[in-house]
Amino acid sequence: MSAGPVPDVPPQFQTFLAFDFGHKRTGVAVGNRMLRTATPQPTIRAEGSDARLAQAEARVREWQPDALVVGVPFHPDGASHDNTARARKFARQLRGRCGKPVYEVDERYSTTEALAAGARDADAGAACVILEQFLRSLP
Repeated sequence: MSAGPVPDVPPQFQTFLAFDFGHKRTGVAVGNRMLRTATPQPTIRAEGSDARLAQAEARVREWQPDALVVGVPFHPDGASHDNTARARKFARQLRGRCGKPVYEVDERYSTTEALAAGARDADAGAACVILEQFLRSLP
């Protein structure tokens, strides 16, 4: 995964909810800035934008995070593909529906990393990898 630029995240933002967007399954993780760790949550299993967003909104209401993090996939060479646009659209929809800041993270190899670390649920494990990468990038 690429380190990328350090996101401009206000210091008062302490809790984050991350999503590893997928067409059929969207991994979810919650974490906080102080510990810089993430905990997997049950994966959202929903097809269709409305069903997926409704479940994501429910998670946001449940956890009340300061901000959201969405993994955005790219080809190994950094080029965009169809899922890049879909994940960015999901991020925009979350921002609009939840009224929370949304940070995008390059999620290349997050599933591979999660599986290598022994994650039982690859999607939730990938969301943890994405969120921990984001948290480590913060000052």
